[in-house]
Amino acid sequence: MSPNPPRVREPILNLPTAITLSLAVLIGIHALRLFLSEETDFTLIIDWAVIPARWSVAFGGVRIDEIMQALREGVPDDTISPMMALAQYVLAQEEGRPWTALTYAFLHGSWAHVLMNGVWLAAFGTPIVRRCGAPRFFILMAVSAVCGAVFYAFMNPTQVLPMIGASGAVSGLMAAASWFIFSPPAWHWEGRLAQPHERPRETLGHMVRNRQVLIFLGIWFAANYVFAFVQPVGMMDASIAWEAHIGGFLAGLAIFPLLDPLPARPSRISA
Repeated sequence: MSPNPPRVREPILNLPTAITLSLAVLIGIHALRLFLSEETDFTLIIDWAVIPARWSVAFGGVRIDEIMQALREGVPDDTISPMMALAQYVLAQEEGRPWTALTYAFLHGSWAHVLMNGVWLAAFGTPIVRRCGAPRFFILMAVSAVCGAVFYAFMNPTQVLPMIGASGAVSGLMAAASWFIFSPPAWHWEGRLAQPHERPRETLGHMVRNRQVLIFLGIWFAANYVFAFVQPVGMMDASIAWEAHIGGFLAGLAIFPLLDPLPARPSRISA
């Protein structure tokens, strides 16, 4: 037997299968769209993206003429005609298309958009999968995406421009991970230091006293404010749907304790 056993090469990216599959689907869909004609791609976006005005007419009792009036009041004169034409096209059949609350997350506006979401998905989704497993990971992603879409539509009921991207779902992953990745180091039952995804979940009381959690939340909300209202020149090629980010984040924060298979860190007991 050789005294120097061969070295086992470790993979450069040790991503869970669920994360690899998610990235492959998002990148693959965007790549396939490059082979579509502009007309076909436009139809694809309109059919599968979130368009709040469509939901307002179908489910909210809003009349089409109210949407048109809102467009006349809120759109610059040089863009009224294109926006009106888009509104008439989108609202012609008065279909709600509720499934778009999920399908919009599979579409992206550019390679920068899909790659940015992919990086954050890998970073925050990996500890979620390792902690909760693939089924609960996909449930968390779906609920966060839907809540992001609903909150965006609630805040923009007359919007006729399509909203796409997995940012709402990714925001939910960020919120879910904040429950445990900033927890104090703890010992695993095997006698070693626990990995971040193995640490007990923080309680709300612990989270509001955890400086790392507060800094993370502050930076996240500040970044959303900057990109939503300041929009640094040259950094993005489209408007940021910050409402979808907020909706997805709050959803992930709320439902993760229900999906988490590990118990929360016990509160300190004083004698």
